[in-house]
Amino acid sequence: MPPEPALPAARRTVSPLDHHIKAVTGHDIDTLWDFRDRGVLDEPHARLVDRHRELATAQTGVTFYLRLLNRLSSGEFDIDDALFTRIDRTVDQLEEAADARDAAARAVLAVLEPIEAAAAPGAKQLSTDDQAALLDIAGGAKLYEHLLTGRMSVTTASGTRIPHAKLRRLEDAGLVVRDTGHPVHAGQPVTLTDAGRAALFVARRIPTTRAPKAPAPPGTSPSTPAQRR
Repeated sequence: MPPEPALPAARRTVSPLDHHIKAVTGHDIDTLWDFRDRGVLDEPHARLVDRHRELATAQTGVTFYLRLLNRLSSGEFDIDDALFTRIDRTVDQLEEAADARDAAARAVLAVLEPIEAAAAPGAKQLSTDDQAALLDIAGGAKLYEHLLTGRMSVTTASGTRIPHAKLRRLEDAGLVVRDTGHPVHAGQPVTLTDAGRAALFVARRIPTTRAPKAPAPPGTSPSTPAQRR
């Protein structure tokens, strides 16, 4: 009898809670994982993604042993004591994997419940400019003072420059913080606060809609501009 196949390479597996998480957060799982990797999530949502990754790993184990059990019972192998032993072992492994999956799901729900309870539909929205600035700062940013002019501005890792006045406004709102332990001429690191990550997260969950295009006048194609009179 051939050896048992190895576990598949790690990749995101759909879990039973994916739709629930999207309903609560307004983002699909892939977007949440991306936000986590980019460091733009506040602490509660970061914990949620960490617990969900554990759930996805546990779900992978369940899927693997379920497929193995289906293969063993497909008629591909000779029906003998070795097969029965292997089936029994696989059933035990599937049961253990299911228990681990259920425990991981409970951990996800434990983190998700306070997020759902704290959801504030009337929260103040960020402007488009502030949202873009926070996204740039999340990728890495420093405040510099020009040695000749004395002017200060923030330079982000993407090369974007943010005016000092905007930085002060974001600081006053508690959305960003500077590391004043570094001299300004050498560059003071600027990072998002938990409040900044939360505000950015809420802003990015709001769908952007476009105004519908006006229908083309009768007798003209959609690509033909209407004639002015």
